[in-house]
Amino acid sequence: MILIVVKFRTRPEAVNGFLDAVADFTAATRAEPGNLWFEWSRSVERDDEFVLVEAFKDGAAEAHVNSDHFRAGLASMKPLLKETPLIVSRVVDGEGWDRMGELTIDE
Repeated sequence: MILIVVKFRTRPEAVNGFLDAVADFTAATRAEPGNLWFEWSRSVERDDEFVLVEAFKDGAAEAHVNSDHFRAGLASMKPLLKETPLIVSRVVDGEGWDRMGELTIDE
């Protein structure tokens, strides 16, 4: 699978409405064939930073970045950002989350 993590720093006036502004883009991406997850979080260290963790089955990420909703999502997001997002994108084995063996919780 392709695992992608992106950090987005927003302009101060966009912080509170950022997740609403990307809601259509998020919904369209989650509906794509091959999307495994597309999850937003807000940084606990920076009020203006949102972190996106996304994953696609092998070969599905290309269709994602070539989609109309991807282009529209970036265009609507761009004026809300104060700097170029930071990204890590890697191909990894598997197609989902595994349990953390170093911190097993017995139920």
